[in-house]
Amino acid sequence: MNTFNEYELARREKREKLRELGIDPYGQRYDDIESCMDIAAKFDPEREDIEVCGAGRIVLHRDIGKLMFTTLRDSSGTIQIGISMKMVGEDGWKIAKLLDLGDIVGVRGILGKTKTGEITIWVTSLTMLCKATVPPPEKFHGLTDVEARYRQRYVDMFSNPEVMKTFQDRTAILRTIRETLQDDGFIEVETPMLQAIAGGAAATPFATHHNALDIDLFMRIAPELYLKRLLVGGMERVFEINRNFRNEGISTRHNPEFTMCELYQAYGDYNSMMDLMEKVVIKLVAQRSDNMKLEFNGTEIDYSGPWARRTYASLFEEHVGCGIDDIAKIREIAKKLEIEESKMADIIVVSEVFEHFVEDKLINPTFVIDYPAELCVLTKRKIDNPAIAERFELYVSGMELANAYTELNDPDIQEENFRMQLQGQEESEAQMDEDFVTALRYGMPPAGGLGFGIDRLIMLITNSPCIRDVILFPLMKPQAN
Repeated sequence: MNTFNEYELARREKREKLRELGIDPYGQRYDDIESCMDIAAKFDPEREDIEVCGAGRIVLHRDIGKLMFTTLRDSSGTIQIGISMKMVGEDGWKIAKLLDLGDIVGVRGILGKTKTGEITIWVTSLTMLCKATVPPPEKFHGLTDVEARYRQRYVDMFSNPEVMKTFQDRTAILRTIRETLQDDGFIEVETPMLQAIAGGAAATPFATHHNALDIDLFMRIAPELYLKRLLVGGMERVFEINRNFRNEGISTRHNPEFTMCELYQAYGDYNSMMDLMEKVVIKLVAQRSDNMKLEFNGTEIDYSGPWARRTYASLFEEHVGCGIDDIAKIREIAKKLEIEESKMADIIVVSEVFEHFVEDKLINPTFVIDYPAELCVLTKRKIDNPAIAERFELYVSGMELANAYTELNDPDIQEENFRMQLQGQEESEAQMDEDFVTALRYGMPPAGGLGFGIDRLIMLITNSPCIRDVILFPLMKPQAN
């Protein structure tokens, strides 16, 4: 049984009074609405006859007797409205007296200014569109409890204008990415999210079961193998912006459900992908900064090109103090870091030490290129050095933003690499995508492939230090009863 506090009871009483007046407290269709920003832009001090129509949520309400001043907020911003009984009439005034913070109303009126110079809609018609029965957070300046903000994003957005701005920016960023890729001849596609084999990346999948077919399926961890099938089919430039799912940890940089852009370019290589990645990000930054610098988490990042391209081996030697082939020394360092290195393959220990010493030093955009081939089973090797894979990862502010390869298109080597990757796994987990190998046997053109995290990119562009700040509804631990 629901129990209501005194504030909710008061609002419910006002809702009943509206019904007694013959007013639907939850409103109906309301036409001809202009945004608060557009209404404010129409103001002309030389005119007193500009009629406007707006709608929004009440975020400030002052009743000073025979006059009320209320601030409405919509997705574009806020505008003040002035309500007097003389202008709205007795019926309109009765509605006005039943208003509360959080209510959604529609107004029609004349645009003007107050004596203090604030642009105001002088209301001639007031319409109730939704009565809020729960009070908004104290003061319209915003919901401040971080946990509550993520759980109640719907309150967070109307309480904190900067949150609305972040998600509007997210939409604009995605639009720019799509336009840039499409202008370069890329076709946007959609590939399966339910997959019989979890492939395309090394990660723990979410498993499910399809009842009608009686088969186990996985939420995809990456779209890679399907996008490459499209290269075989003749789509020479393809991209997908969509969700991936990885059953792993949650942190300021990780959410189990995240958005990624993955693309493939026939007849390209990892150098093509570096050029494209740099082009996309520089275009986004240039839309927001004249000097190509943006702040992120208290540090200024310089995005002006060309970006640094450093080999994995040279960065390792610079920051660790030994070469990547000095395994004895590297294991000694790993022990001091309390890494459980004894059960790890040599290359995994190298990777763990690299992550510890190098990644957080890469503040301005840096392409880390030419990885040890053992780390890259889907990647073409350098012709003059098969121990090195033509792969890069892009780091900004110590955070991995993108991963790219010169794609492996030899079916026999790919099959061999798959089998090596599956060694040591449980038989129930050891599945190889035979159909993908078959596709390669039909012939996939040489290609460059690139994947970059949309959420992390938006974090950087909008100066949002936590990934949950840029995901509308991040995964949260259930609240205790």
